Amino acid sequence: MPKKIIKNWLYGAKDRLRIDYPRWLQPFLDHPNLFHLNRNSISRAVGVGIFCAFIPLPIQTLITMFMCLIVGANLPLAVIVIWISNPITIPPMFFLTYKLGSLLLDREVMSFSVSLSWDWFSRLGEEILVPLFVGSFLSGLVLGIFGYRLVLFLWRWQVIKDWETRRIERKKRSNRI
Repeated sequence: MPKKIIKNWLYGAKDRLRIDYPRWLQPFLDHPNLFHLNRNSISRAVGVGIFCAFIPLPIQTLITMFMCLIVGANLPLAVIVIWISNPITIPPMFFLTYKLGSLLLDREVMSFSVSLSWDWFSRLGEEILVPLFVGSFLSGLVLGIFGYRLVLFLWRWQVIKDWETRRIERKKRSNRI
């Protein structure tokens, strides 16, 4: 029942995309995995979503959409996965990625307070933003690959478990006859 509802919603979303998007995007929208629930589209969506969740820019959703179009990941799931970076998780995520970037670039971790002004960006932007982007890129890449591989592993594990269950059921049925 839930699978049927999800499929109906996905096909409806696909039809809406065909109407709203420019003509040059149509070849990308014809990718078979873009709105299908299968091992490849789901694992790619998790990888793309996690990678894009670590991008410290407010255009994460647009980047996620374009990456899904390029690699053929499940678009709705990838957009949902990027919400691991939400207003609650962003401060610790980006502080840790800033520390990682500072460590990689051999820079001292600065204590700072954020004020959204041009003066703050011009004085501290390079000292803070470069390590933040480096740490975010590396964290997103490593965790995205980990998420991709984890989904592939869990999918395979579930398939093997289902096969084993069916094999045991067939054996029980053949023993009764």
